[in-house]
Amino acid sequence: MPDQVRHDEKKGKFMHQLPIFLNLTGRTAVLVGEGEAAAAKARLIERAGGRIVPAWEPGATIAFVALDDQTAARAAADQLRARGLLVNVVDRPELCDFTTPAIVDRAPVTIAIGTGGASAGLAKAVRQRIESLLPARLGALATALHAARDAMKARWPAAADRRRAIDAALASGGALDPLDDRAGDKVSVWLASDAAPQASRLETIHLTSADPDDLTLRAARLLGEADHIFHPATVPPAILTRARADAVRHVVDAPPPDAPTGLSLWLDMPQDC
Repeated sequence: MPDQVRHDEKKGKFMHQLPIFLNLTGRTAVLVGEGEAAAAKARLIERAGGRIVPAWEPGATIAFVALDDQTAARAAADQLRARGLLVNVVDRPELCDFTTPAIVDRAPVTIAIGTGGASAGLAKAVRQRIESLLPARLGALATALHAARDAMKARWPAAADRRRAIDAALASGGALDPLDDRAGDKVSVWLASDAAPQASRLETIHLTSADPDDLTLRAARLLGEADHIFHPATVPPAILTRARADAVRHVVDAPPPDAPTGLSLWLDMPQDC
């Protein structure tokens, strides 16, 4: 079993951490320590709207420990954890209940890059690459889409139709391409256009191996967009985890003669894979 677990982790079946976004506005966070590392955590908490206290008090949500001494850091973490708090210990991932990611801030869009504590330097390097790709006004697009929610519901009453229309608009080269710095200004024009989501489409992905790292860029993109996934039972879970979590899975021996509404994929898995 341990060998199988390690194999599955290598193939991407399991995440090492669950990524979440915590609403810290108006809530209390404990910060133990002084110096540059503690100051960096304080800035992070304050940016998220949190209130900082130096020791546990009722109502505290999470805790950060920034102490140089290993024994003192462990003792402080254990005491806070005993109070029911999740604890982050700076530069000691083995003592952490959670880690803080590298952040790309395009408020209200926030992109977090984590390595499970394996390498803060790698997370920083990835963040810098993403920073260079995303336009400064990406947040304006998110704000405009939020403001247009009622209008989108009126235009596409069915949730599935609405999602497909939004997906098409946000696709590369689409009417609201997120990499277009002016996309936020185009939402009203898009809503007034004649664009309609594609009713039904079936694509085939020919898998060359059981390793998700061997997926082509096109295959990975389609898996992230599809509404329905049709596949034989031999397709490994590591491949299926690359699909949208809410995509409907169908275990079948052949592609459907009539695809359902939206984008459907047939995963062709050769027997020798």
